[in-house]
Amino acid sequence: REFEAEIRFYSGDDPLDVWERYIRWTEQAFPGGGKDGNLAAVLERAVRALHGQQQYYKDPRYLNLWLKFGDCCNEPLDLYSYLRSQEIGTTLALLYITWAEALEARGSFRNADLIFQEGLQRKAEPLDKLQAHHKQFQARVSRQTLLALEQSPDGDNMGLLEIAEPQRSSLADLKGRGKKKVRAPISRVGDAVKAMNPNRSCQPQASLQLPNTPSFAVFDENSVSGTEIPTLTAQSWPAPPVPRAKENELSAGP
Repeated sequence: REFEAEIRFYSGDDPLDVWERYIRWTEQAFPGGGKDGNLAAVLERAVRALHGQQQYYKDPRYLNLWLKFGDCCNEPLDLYSYLRSQEIGTTLALLYITWAEALEARGSFRNADLIFQEGLQRKAEPLDKLQAHHKQFQARVSRQTLLALEQSPDGDNMGLLEIAEPQRSSLADLKGRGKKKVRAPISRVGDAVKAMNPNRSCQPQASLQLPNTPSFAVFDENSVSGTEIPTLTAQSWPAPPVPRAKENELSAGP
């Protein structure tokens, strides 16, 4: 009640100080979190109350408040992107360290390294702390790469930064799995991709001729010269799209 009253009747020049003390007290009074502490609601109220006050955009206290709020969100990566778009905490190393650690936890090592590189280019402070975390990240990735090389029988490994996000390859042969009963995997990603069959051709033809029908040209996206790619013009919907029919859908009852 004291904090709520102080926030309601505050007339000073640093409202962030009140919210910071309020959140710190909530964390100490309810260390286990839960419904009684209601920390997520307090954090949300704090970021809403201080929204748009640019004097705090480079303040470590304000960034720490946002990062704590991100821990309560279902998708903190979206929140980090929002902070960068609003230039909130972009001069502080803590933003890039927290962002890169979240990406690393999801196995996105390449994007994590890009976030570290962005922070180093901006010379986020403290710079020595950011550099130390980046070196530790590189050491962890190197160890995992070595483990992957030891486990790979043929030694064919490009490094975790390169294979973290494999690309799909269409019209490629699939490696069989299993000794007794060989089965082909569904995914054409990563190790499942084999060498392309040279006898299989996927080059588009310039034109197709159908019997008893006039010929028509097939668009070749690899062609440098040719007709211009048609663009779609935006059109307003006359009505909302009709939902797909569902099987065994019960009708409304009393």
